[in-house]
Amino acid sequence: MSLGVPELIIILVIIILLFGASRITGIASALGGSISAFRKAVKDEDGKDKDENKSA
Repeated sequence: MSLGVPELIIILVIIILLFGASRITGIASALGGSISAFRKAVKDEDGKDKDENKSA
């Protein structure tokens, strides 16, 4: 029971009608910023761990 393209389009249209296009772009922008910050934090932690292993 997988979702096909027509079902996804119907779901997208319903979401746009409920929230409005401007609010969805704001949510997408915030989500993208959050993902970017998470990736940066993970990368910083990995570099920090490698530096600690080298000095030990």
